Amino acid sequence: MSKTVRVDVLNIGDELLLGLRQNGHLTYLGRELARHGGAIHRNVVLQDDAAEIKEKFLESWEASDVVITTGGLGPTVDDLSREVISEALGLKLEFVESVQVELEERFARLGRTLGANNLRQCYVPEGAEVLVNKHGTAPGILLVKGGKVLVMLPGPRSELKPMFEEQLLPRLQEEGMLSSEEQYLQLRTFGVPESVLETRLRTFLKSYQGVKVAYCAHGGGVDVRFSAEEQSALSIGEISQIGEQCMEYLGDDFVCFGKDSTEEIVLAFLRAQSRSLAVAESCTGGLLGSTFTDVPGASDVFQGGVVAYHQDVKIEHLEVPEIIIQQHGAVSAETAVAMATGIAEKFSADYGLSTTGYAGPGGGTLEDPVGTVYFGLHSPIGAWSHRVQISGDRNVVRERAVNISIDWLRRKLVKYQLEEAFSTVIYSMGAGI
Repeated sequence: MSKTVRVDVLNIGDELLLGLRQNGHLTYLGRELARHGGAIHRNVVLQDDAAEIKEKFLESWEASDVVITTGGLGPTVDDLSREVISEALGLKLEFVESVQVELEERFARLGRTLGANNLRQCYVPEGAEVLVNKHGTAPGILLVKGGKVLVMLPGPRSELKPMFEEQLLPRLQEEGMLSSEEQYLQLRTFGVPESVLETRLRTFLKSYQGVKVAYCAHGGGVDVRFSAEEQSALSIGEISQIGEQCMEYLGDDFVCFGKDSTEEIVLAFLRAQSRSLAVAESCTGGLLGSTFTDVPGASDVFQGGVVAYHQDVKIEHLEVPEIIIQQHGAVSAETAVAMATGIAEKFSADYGLSTTGYAGPGGGTLEDPVGTVYFGLHSPIGAWSHRVQISGDRNVVRERAVNISIDWLRRKLVKYQLEEAFSTVIYSMGAGI
């Protein structure tokens, strides 16, 4: 690719402006396009209004190399994208029989009758390609015209994402609009504030020329994106070498390259060690267990969990000694460790992870105000507690507590793995004497 391709994204749908559905398309498309050398220049969220769609589309078509629309391809009267944009381009709509066949087969499998309104989805602008929708009824549309590319994607994320990755991305690469190689290296960190990380990396990068750095903070973590500056001759291979050195420089604060979540990293560690995990939750109310089970294949490692919200449940189901709660309180380091040990023993797990705290808005003490959370960890080599103070409302405290607890477990697993490897080396050296 000789130049950065300009991309405009038009998200169409009243439900986005009314707050009935989150607009995650910008985040997803922006990330995936940037990985391959594309850049979203403008994003506009539009009503289901023909005049507005036509006006904004023509502005983008004039200014951009690629225009991507999302939504408005369904069978109902408020789905206007197909008709309005075809008219704006001066193109007729063509009926595609293969789409009708796919719809008939899909409806037959579901035991439903294909309605006349669904047949609207069989029409595409003349000269356009159909992007098959394997997860819904509205096909996508790709049109190359006058050196520009129009892409029309369905609104539901479950339909848009596979269509983009399996069909659209390869086609844009064929058209020379996107690179087949990733154009940046992403490095994921956790537990270091964005400003502190930027200061540390500024020192680290002093000896490197031509490296462009971008930061994105989220949920206690910070993603760092390394790419070559516009006039730099750095290759992605050279940037990867810099990333490897940066990984060593950051130590335990480094999580991974790419976009794997901390919970994915933790489960992979446990799987590699043939270890198992169970969780006991109080203030996080099942969110910790849900976060692990969101990962495909978690059952290889994750045994299960108990939400022990009331202290009687902690005593009865986790066998937390009543005297510990009486002496130290339900929110304490001692209770957290007892919960972690109890859940590990109950589910015969190698590791037990627990949370107990004050998520707010009520509760808390002078020593442990609202936002205080204690974590407990039981492992094959010992048990520990960890205390954090989190600011924010109830949901923020709970979500951050989950993220921090998983990262704390990650750090312990990394340390345990290193200690185990070190012990093996020392033993081998001794055996050879």
